[in-house]
Amino acid sequence: MNEQKSRKLGGSLLLMLTALIWGVSFVAQSVSAELVGPFTFNAVRFLLGGLVLMPWILFLERRRRMAGAEKQKGPEKESGRPLLVGGICCGLALCAASNLQQLGIGYTTVGKAGFITAMYIVIVPFLGLLAGRRPGFAAWAGVALGVVGLYFLCMTESFTVGRGDLYVIACALVFAVHILLIDYFSPLTDGIKLSCVQFLVCGLMSGILALLREQISFAALVSAWAPILYAGVLSCGVGYTLQTVGQKWLEPTAASLLLSLESLFSALAGFALLGQQLTSRELMGCALMAAAIVLAQLPDHSRRKEKSPEF
Repeated sequence: MNEQKSRKLGGSLLLMLTALIWGVSFVAQSVSAELVGPFTFNAVRFLLGGLVLMPWILFLERRRRMAGAEKQKGPEKESGRPLLVGGICCGLALCAASNLQQLGIGYTTVGKAGFITAMYIVIVPFLGLLAGRRPGFAAWAGVALGVVGLYFLCMTESFTVGRGDLYVIACALVFAVHILLIDYFSPLTDGIKLSCVQFLVCGLMSGILALLREQISFAALVSAWAPILYAGVLSCGVGYTLQTVGQKWLEPTAASLLLSLESLFSALAGFALLGQQLTSRELMGCALMAAAIVLAQLPDHSRRKEKSPEF
């Protein structure tokens, strides 16, 4: 019992560290937006993230062979088709979401971008309806509260939404699609391999867009080496690995809630590292959206009573 509690505590700490890494990554993205085009940044970032995961995958494969784990894993887990199809689908969604986010960060603050991006947790219940999943009351309350929070955070006195805010709102929608794709494909194949393939697909597609839409400057890439290295190695490679390990000991609801703390860390990082401050109106929007994120993750007690859970 004590061992189980310690594992849950360890998993919680790992996911909080993941949220911190991802939150600070918004600062790296904001700095890079002033130096490098969004498509170029994401091309280098995700290709680097995929390359970082390759040694880790080779290490795990060697460890599995030595432990004889291949026999226990089952043929469906080793099938190349789910990995390829899933990696392409997830990679395309990740490419769209990440580039929309990077475009938006160029026109808005780090804190606002972080909180708006976190709305994917509220959008997921809506998309779940298409898969026949009916969200509970808490999820719908989170949606309503999130809309109010978005109003306070994004709407100006002239009742308009900023260009950057629109990009990040679209990013949150695509990230919600990405979450559902991961939820579908991850049970069919190895999670770290799936992540590596999606990173490579995202990086290659972003590279093609960069060649078509931007002027790639090696001098600019060199000047932005630090934020690119952080976003590629820590945010993609290390962050995903920590998430994979941490989620083994936690329920999905608790894990999602801990990971959503990246929005809070992004606002704190923007204030501490870039001096970006939110107005009282925007702080109110952040608080409402944080409450919406929490509400969206609460279990549906009415359904629990119907199913008579064991715990």
